[in-house]
Amino acid sequence: MMAAIVSPLTDRTAWKALQAHYTQVRQLSLRQLFADDPERGRRMSVEALGIYFDYAKNLITDETLSLLVQLARESGLRERINAMFRGEKINVTEKRAVLHVALRAPQGESIEFEGTDVVPQVHAVLAKMAAFADRVRGGAWKGHTGKPIRNVVNIGIGGSDLGPVMAYEALRSYSQRSLNFRFVSNIDGTDFFEATQDLDAEETLFIISSKTFTTLETMTNAHTARDWALASLKDTAAVARHFVAVSTNAEAVAKFGIDTANMFEFWDWVGGRYSMDSAIGLSTMIAIGAENFRSMLDGFHQMDEHFRTAPFERNLPVLMGLLGLWYNNFFDAQTVAVLPYEQYLKRFPAYLQQLTMESNGKRVTLDGKEVSYQTAPIYWGEPGTNGQHSFYQMIHQGTKLIPCDFIAFSRPLHELGRHHDLLLANVFAQAEALAFGKTSAEVEAENTPAWLVPHRTFEGNRPSNMILMEQLTPEALGKLIALYEHSVFTQGAIWQIDSFDQWGVELGKVLAGRIIPELEAPSEAPLTHDSSTNELIRRYRGAKRP
Repeated sequence: MMAAIVSPLTDRTAWKALQAHYTQVRQLSLRQLFADDPERGRRMSVEALGIYFDYAKNLITDETLSLLVQLARESGLRERINAMFRGEKINVTEKRAVLHVALRAPQGESIEFEGTDVVPQVHAVLAKMAAFADRVRGGAWKGHTGKPIRNVVNIGIGGSDLGPVMAYEALRSYSQRSLNFRFVSNIDGTDFFEATQDLDAEETLFIISSKTFTTLETMTNAHTARDWALASLKDTAAVARHFVAVSTNAEAVAKFGIDTANMFEFWDWVGGRYSMDSAIGLSTMIAIGAENFRSMLDGFHQMDEHFRTAPFERNLPVLMGLLGLWYNNFFDAQTVAVLPYEQYLKRFPAYLQQLTMESNGKRVTLDGKEVSYQTAPIYWGEPGTNGQHSFYQMIHQGTKLIPCDFIAFSRPLHELGRHHDLLLANVFAQAEALAFGKTSAEVEAENTPAWLVPHRTFEGNRPSNMILMEQLTPEALGKLIALYEHSVFTQGAIWQIDSFDQWGVELGKVLAGRIIPELEAPSEAPLTHDSSTNELIRRYRGAKRP
């Protein structure tokens, strides 16, 4: 088993050295750093796997980086990485292995879990997915009345929704345009209504994604979908032609009316937010085809191998994770802005919110002790250039330090006049402006009235990373997602927390289960919550039954 980390984080030599170092460098000027080192931009960059990662515009020196790498080593990061790839149960609170890396391992590789090589199982499911996707895409899979499928509706929540919808939007340029794709996750009935109100049930396929086939939101929407389909198709036998399942609960799937031959398996060693490249990605495979899906998996795998083998000083996920930790734990930065200059990545920040905050939003260590330091920052963002006319004002001139990840591609998927030159000019300019700002002397030199000078001055020193890739392909998307997955892993290992459980999701769900029957009870039924919750329930009852 994985060796335990002996010393708490704040007792580690590198942590203490970083604390002392921070007091020396917190007033660093990026202008001065670049002036003193003309080669900084070249030196503080890493190119690997077709990714150019420029981290020169960070508030760091070579010593900072050296100490951060030392912290990673003292924290047992290499041992943690090896333990994950060996299939050890590093999700300690649920006693589970963490083997999303097996989902993209090529045939012929071996990754064992409890003495069994799981890679053949993964490829068996992938082959089953590919065969089904080909039938839907080619029109061979017919609905109950003999019509081919034109609409695919994915019903899931959390990782069973955020991953598929993000991947579909990101790779829409590669999708089969004769098929329509919709995604339903919210238990709010509006979500289902709007997703289906213009669809024909005879031409619609629902993918129900729930490992246990008991998830409240997913199964509520699934039963609503079943009722919606049967209102048109009339015959319960139609369910088997218009519904498939991504699940492990064959009994519940069959009871719903789905043919278990059309149930696609995944495993307990796959966490929900790490599952988009498993059978949870069935809608993605139908959209882009099996070949493109496998190309995406290859991108994931390339990053997995880079993370597993590259030295920390040149390891993309490790560097990203360490830089994020530097701002989170020493500069007290509360958030990270993810700013993709690629419209197809419009749902990528939302996807990262679950990946990062559900993984590392923890307040106790692996041994159950409360942490004495900050863990996960808040992730948020929007595509550029939209955000420039929204929240960039605060990033440039506000009182909060907001480290930024810029993501850009050298080649567009659609050549339209000067659009891409203008887009890339903006992303490069924003990173430059954040780093170097505009001094009051520079503003005054433009003959600006004295009273206006403070308003037009930018202090700069706002850090950012630049992730530059050639083009948004399925392979590139796989690399990008895995880059953030392993960056999250890096930080969790150093913070000594369990990045793979999510107990914080449970309490609200349990309480909601208690409140549901109370909302449906007679208005005079007694309540035993706090006075605020009791009053809200009474008001809802009254409004529901005027």
